[in-house]
Amino acid sequence: MSPPNPTTQPREFLKYLFSVAVQQALPAHRMPACLPPPPKGRTLVLGAGKAGGSMAHALEALWPAHAPLHGLVVTRYGHVPPRPVGLAQRIEVVEAAHPVPDAAGQHAAERMLALTKGLTSDDLVLCLISGGGSALLTLPADGLTLADKRAINQALLNSGASIAEMNCVRKHLSRIKGGRLAAACAPARVVTLTISDVPGDDPSVIASGPTVPDPSDCAEALAVLRRYDIAIPPAIRRQLEQGDLETPKPGDAVFAGNAVHLIATPLQSLQAAAEAARAAGIAAHILSDEIEGESSVVGKVHAALARAVARHGQPFTRPCVILSGGETTVTVKPLPLGVAPGRGGRAGEFCMGLAQALQGQLQVWALAADTDGIDGVQDNAGALVAPDTLARALGLSMKLDDYLDRNDAYGFFEPLGDLVVTGPTHTNVNDFRAMLVL
Repeated sequence: MSPPNPTTQPREFLKYLFSVAVQQALPAHRMPACLPPPPKGRTLVLGAGKAGGSMAHALEALWPAHAPLHGLVVTRYGHVPPRPVGLAQRIEVVEAAHPVPDAAGQHAAERMLALTKGLTSDDLVLCLISGGGSALLTLPADGLTLADKRAINQALLNSGASIAEMNCVRKHLSRIKGGRLAAACAPARVVTLTISDVPGDDPSVIASGPTVPDPSDCAEALAVLRRYDIAIPPAIRRQLEQGDLETPKPGDAVFAGNAVHLIATPLQSLQAAAEAARAAGIAAHILSDEIEGESSVVGKVHAALARAVARHGQPFTRPCVILSGGETTVTVKPLPLGVAPGRGGRAGEFCMGLAQALQGQLQVWALAADTDGIDGVQDNAGALVAPDTLARALGLSMKLDDYLDRNDAYGFFEPLGDLVVTGPTHTNVNDFRAMLVL
């Protein structure tokens, strides 16, 4: 399939690059090289994340038909891909809520721990871990209710905390994350196949690292809660202060013989998009796959770079595509009484900041989207920005500043027809951003 012409079809070209990035992140590409041989005993599959369904299907297709395979994977509601024709089901896939956990996720986590009972050193546990697993695999610490966990999780999401900070807290308030799932599987060997959605690709941060050692401690979790003024029950605070909720650490014997394989990463997807752009005759530059920060501010910084290229040919010459990834955050602003909260996510917030700072710069188009196909909790993956975005908005009596004030990216881009809607992609390597400067 030939790519759209970037000069005459800039929007479609950017959507094409996004689709290339998503395709690169599907689990079937690198899973075959990472699978161990069937063990002497049983093979149990456990997993959590937005890519859980597609990872389970890929494993079922690759695992020898004669070798026993069973297990349980939890993914987000609506994120189970169609089962390939003729593929027998050997792994149960269930659905739960994301980004705020629900009872279905708690029940799935309880069932997974139950499945680990009686494992021996002859057995193998294949863990399929991808972004979103922190919310989907929820099992509150003793003394913490699901309602408590939901409130803390929502407060973290609204606070502007980084993913590493959020997952530090989540690990210490859980009975299954932060290496505890691997501890429950011992003495069986655990092989984790993971799709990274975090800056730096640290397995201990991806889905709060249920199968790997946790280098963080209770004191760090407390510091995050204090930093963002997040309330927790007094009994849980005391347990954190006393170190009673500590996680298994590097060097713990429960991790002996275990292995972790990254089967898809943000950088691989950015590289695939860059290669596709170059094949279409457009120079491509990857800034980083680890960009963090407040989404709208990151958008403004990207805009400054795009304007420099468009106006001065520095630091890159036109035409070119500038790519970046990572995981930005949105600090949800308090609103006056009677003002409805906005809708949107990181990608849309980035696009609003970008459009504001581009000031209608000619010859610059951009797309930002979440590679899981869902920006926040809406039905769009992200949004597009064009040289006439602000002018078209003013033509509809829409002031961008008002939408930024209430974090309403969906409300801003929907009337413009500039939402990027893909539906669930069945993978997740986090934010994808592309700026096309012609």
